[in-house]
Amino acid sequence: MTKPLEFWFEFASTYSYPAAMQVEAACAARGVPLIWKPFLLGPVFGAQGMTDSPLNLYPVKGAYMWRDMERICAAAALPLQKPSSFPRGSMLAARICAAHADADWIGDFVRAVYSANFAEDLDIGTAEVIGPVLQALGQDASAIIDSAGTPEAKQALRALTDDAIARGIFGAPSFTVGTELFWGHDRMDMALTEAAGGN
Repeated sequence: MTKPLEFWFEFASTYSYPAAMQVEAACAARGVPLIWKPFLLGPVFGAQGMTDSPLNLYPVKGAYMWRDMERICAAAALPLQKPSSFPRGSMLAARICAAHADADWIGDFVRAVYSANFAEDLDIGTAEVIGPVLQALGQDASAIIDSAGTPEAKQALRALTDDAIARGIFGAPSFTVGTELFWGHDRMDMALTEAAGGN
């Protein structure tokens, strides 16, 4: 029996980039429903007693990660440009996703924001970057950006982040299928197999 795959992502997360660019097509190929789950890593790290990204707290790990990202993106034919500021603020884009989770343009929006951050080195925390992304998708950028500042949008993202913590999610990307948790972009195939009922 096929189950939905929940994709938990944070726009500032490096390894979420290749996962986000591939997950929708991968789910479609297996007949698996996809649920986008934006959240913020800051509160998740804070709940674990950390004050910064582990990749910044441990420079050796951070250096490895960027080389690893080069290999992963090359294998997937994805462009990669190391952001000049890392990690970038992602509150605006995350609130938009939380507020418009069921919109038919969300997948394209997610991929475009990741490309802006990790392929074009643009500041995705600003309306100056997010606005043109929305316009390119044929959306009312001004109205959607305004909606991200509403109490409802703020609460939607807060609830998703709280849910991530409650479900034991400690990093991004993560995938959940029912109560099963899979962490890391390299666990996407395992998560898909679980969601597809072992097929």
